[in-house]
Amino acid sequence: MGESVKLKSADGFELGAYVARPEGEPLGGLVVIQEIFGVNEHIRNVTDRFAKEGFFAVAPALFDRIQPNFETGYEGEDRESARAMIKLFDFDKGVADMAAAIDYAARETGKKVGVIGYCLGGSMAWLAATRLKPAVAVGYYGGKIATYAAELPKAPVMLHFGKQDAGIPAENVEKVKAAHPEVEIYWYDAGHGFACDARASYNEAATKESMSRTLPFLKKHLA
Repeated sequence: MGESVKLKSADGFELGAYVARPEGEPLGGLVVIQEIFGVNEHIRNVTDRFAKEGFFAVAPALFDRIQPNFETGYEGEDRESARAMIKLFDFDKGVADMAAAIDYAARETGKKVGVIGYCLGGSMAWLAATRLKPAVAVGYYGGKIATYAAELPKAPVMLHFGKQDAGIPAENVEKVKAAHPEVEIYWYDAGHGFACDARASYNEAATKESMSRTLPFLKKHLA
C-alpha cells in the first residue's frame, strides 16, 4: 500500500519516509512518528491503517541522521540496538525532520496536517505541538513529555498512558496535566507499548479504547 520517499529538512539533510495514501480525497495529512525501533514493519502497518481511515499518512525515518534505514524488532539484541540509537538521537534535529514531514504532507494534500507518535514518537508529538504548527497532536506513552512540560502547545493535544508503565511515573504525567489542564490525558489498565501489536505488552482493549478517542479527535481537527 505504501511507498518510500525522500524528505529534505531545513538544514538540507535528506531523510527517508514511508507514505501511505488513502483511497480518494484525504481528510488531511497525518505524520506518524516512530518508536525507538525505527520505521519498522509495525510503524508501516500503523501508517497503512491511518491511510485506510482516510488520512494521507507519512512516517519519517527520524534515525536516518544516525543510521539510514534503521529498523529492528522488540526483544533481545534488537531492543539493545534501539536503546543505543536513542542515546545518539538529537531531539532538536528530530523536530526539524518532523517539520519536513509536516510540510510534505501539507504540500501533497493542500490540507491541515496532524502528528501522532508512539514511545519516542509520543514525546516528539508533544514537541511538534509546542515548536511547530500542526493542526493537532496525539502522543502515546511519551516518556520525555514531562521534561518539556513548560513548553506551551500551539495545537490541541491528546495523550495516552498506561497505568502499569514502569518507565513513566504517574507524577510525571500529573506535572503535564497541572501545567496544561486543557490537554486531554487518558490512562489505561496497560503497560508501555500497549498499542503495538508486535510487542508482548500489547493490550487489545486499551488499544481499541484509545483509538475510539484518537480517531474522532484527529478527524475533528483535520477534516
